[in-house]
Amino acid sequence: MTKQERMTELFFELFTGLPRQGPGDDASTLKALAHVPNIGPDTRILDLGCGTGRQTRALARNSPARLVGIDNHLPYVETANEEARTEGLADRMEFRVGDMCRLDLPDNSCDVLWCEGAIYVIGFENGLRQWRRLVRATGHLAVTEACWMKPDPPHECEAYWAAEYPAIRGVGALLSVANSCGWEPLAHFSLPSESWWTDYYGPLQDNLVRFRRRHEHELDAHELVGQVQREIDMWRRYGDFYGYEFIVMRPR
Repeated sequence: MTKQERMTELFFELFTGLPRQGPGDDASTLKALAHVPNIGPDTRILDLGCGTGRQTRALARNSPARLVGIDNHLPYVETANEEARTEGLADRMEFRVGDMCRLDLPDNSCDVLWCEGAIYVIGFENGLRQWRRLVRATGHLAVTEACWMKPDPPHECEAYWAAEYPAIRGVGALLSVANSCGWEPLAHFSLPSESWWTDYYGPLQDNLVRFRRRHEHELDAHELVGQVQREIDMWRRYGDFYGYEFIVMRPR
């Protein structure tokens, strides 16, 4: 096993069992959904980077649409399909393994493209441009993206984001990028702080404790623990300076 394979294995072990694989909450998902009109039984929703499908199932429970979720981690996809069966939603939704950066899907294949907390993988501007062909002319795109919420963040916070995600920018800049990529923003709002803690950082903090015990004498595991703990601590100290913005838009 290569070092990269080992770190990937440890990463997914650490993040297994979380309600969500990133910041979010059902209320915010439904708030964004309310800005997408005319959803009916023939509406096709594509959820990219769906993880275990928490938000996908929220969309299915609160709309008559048909849904497909795509994620690159097979255990997440298996969990999502099992949860869909358990909730009686499998007749209208399915989850598949796939790579959002190399999607083998036809043009105009969905009415609504959804992506919570994952567009950073491909890059905000790159995702908006590449995914445009997938959305029908009358369709919509809904994404969450990390951004600055206040100007002049403390140096420690600014340096952290410069290293981890240098593409972070303000809300206004995100909206300008969307416009330049051929999208018309219809609504946007910031995720509340509870979106970061209740279903994500809180459970992740608990996972860290157990993970550290299981890998007590393994240096690479402790390196991963340190990285994730720093991320959580950064949010605890400076979370009022940055957050996630939910943006709903349509093709121009």
